[in-house]
Parts: sequence; structure tokens; C-alpha cells
Amino acid sequence: MGAQVAVVTFDGFNELDSFIAAAIINRCRPDGLTAYLTTPTPVVTSMNGVEVTGQRPLGFAAQADVVLVGSGIRTRDVVQDDRLLGALPLDPARQLIGSQCSGALVLARLGLLAAVPACTDATSRPWVEASGVEVLDRPFHAVGNIATAGGCLASQYLAAWVISRTLGEAAARAAIDYVAPVGEKQDTVDRVLSVLRAGDQQLAARP
Repeated sequence: MGAQVAVVTFDGFNELDSFIAAAIINRCRPDGLTAYLTTPTPVVTSMNGVEVTGQRPLGFAAQADVVLVGSGIRTRDVVQDDRLLGALPLDPARQLIGSQCSGALVLARLGLLAAVPACTDATSRPWVEASGVEVLDRPFHAVGNIATAGGCLASQYLAAWVISRTLGEAAARAAIDYVAPVGEKQDTVDRVLSVLRAGDQQLAARP
């Protein structure tokens, strides 16, 4: 069946987080890596009013090989909802787990960022710090099987990280090359892979 990725997408979500990560990862479907928008209700509405039908229910996140938690304008409500959090029994021992911007609040609430510094966006930073997590002034950082990204367009780093860790760097290079702007492809690929190596010691150690 290959590796399955749950792109967790709550009501009020940021389109750039969920759509960019899912689209880049799904460039690798022929290689067995597939991303699904994973939602707590059949339909969720973005922060800009875009209605999206989820591809998998929230419970799918517990079964997925990779889980990416996107951000949105209601993340602080999400982390107060024990029912929603109870549907996310994530396990970094067997899953790759990443968050985008305020998604770091969800990982923190689940106890996944204890003693692990994180990346997030400027708006979410005070809330993430208030949860006891050190915030880095960087776009991407990973420790073991947990990664965080800060800034909407940093979703490309999360996607490339997932591809690198599951299929290898060559597959990540190909996926980023495909979506990179014409005339900037090599520069974009080199930059993305450089950010990954700087942020993930496991990738940096690979030949």
C-alpha cells in the first residue's frame, strides 16, 4: 500500500499549509507515498471561507505513517477540545509527525514537544512559548521523528522532509523541482535541501 500521510486539517484552516504540503507529497504517489486531507468533520471551512471535503476522518491520523498538523485561526480552540485531541493518539516511535505554524500548539498539547524546540509563525509564537516550548527563529527544525515549520510557505520544507525521510533525497529533489518556479528550479531545490539538512541532523548525516 505504501506510506500514507494524514494532513490534519481543522475548521478555520490555512489553505497554504494543507494544500501545499499535500500537493507536493502527492507528486510521489507513483512511488507509493500518498497524502490525504484528514478532517474532524466531513466538510471543513478555511480561514478564507473555502469549503473542503475531507478525504479521511480524523481517526485516520492514528493509522497513518506520517501526520502533518496544519495551522488555522481556531487552533487555540482545538487544543482545548479533549474530544479532538483524543482522536490524535500519535506515536513518534512509529510515525513521522510534523506541524505547521500554530499546529505546534497541538503537538505541545499532546506532549510531543517536551524538551524539543519548535518553529512556528510570528502570531503563534507567544502562545507556543506560553505552553512551555522554546521557539526557534528558523523556518524548519526536526528532532528524531518530529518536525516543526514556521511561516506559511515553510510547508514546502515539511513536504520535502516527509519525502526525504520516506523515499530519499532524490525523490524530494524531484518533487521540489517540479513545483519550483521556472528559471529558479535549481536554486529552489538547493535552498530547500539546505534548510532540511540544517534543521534535521538525521538528514545531514546521510551521504
